[in-house]
Amino acid sequence: MLDLISHPAEHVVAMKVGGVVNGSELQRAIDAIEVAKRDHPVISLVVEIDNLRFLTLTALLKDVGYGLTQLGDLERYHRAAVVTDQAWIEHIAHLEERLFKAVEIRTFPLRDHAAAMAWAAELPTGAHENPEEDGYHGA
Repeated sequence: MLDLISHPAEHVVAMKVGGVVNGSELQRAIDAIEVAKRDHPVISLVVEIDNLRFLTLTALLKDVGYGLTQLGDLERYHRAAVVTDQAWIEHIAHLEERLFKAVEIRTFPLRDHAAAMAWAAELPTGAHENPEEDGYHGA
């Protein structure tokens, strides 16, 4: 299961993940990220993961494929908050933070969901919520 959840900051894409994630669910998340990237010069992510069991093969291939397409565009990602009590996911998030230094990745326990949402909403110094103020008009 992967559900998009609302976030008050338009540049933040937030989602809740658990159980089994299939390809169509993952595609909805990718689509939401692409819309945010089109409308904002930088975006942030909040991914709440609770009892994740696995991704279907289609979802895994989609995730890896999309991730590879983003390697040249990492400067568009500001922050990624990973909210979980699953230790193995925390380890993966820490590894990703070392691999993708352009993106600030922080893990939060499930009880600190609100703090994760607030942290992800913070924009980098000099950035504005309104992309028109930065002269950004989409890709």
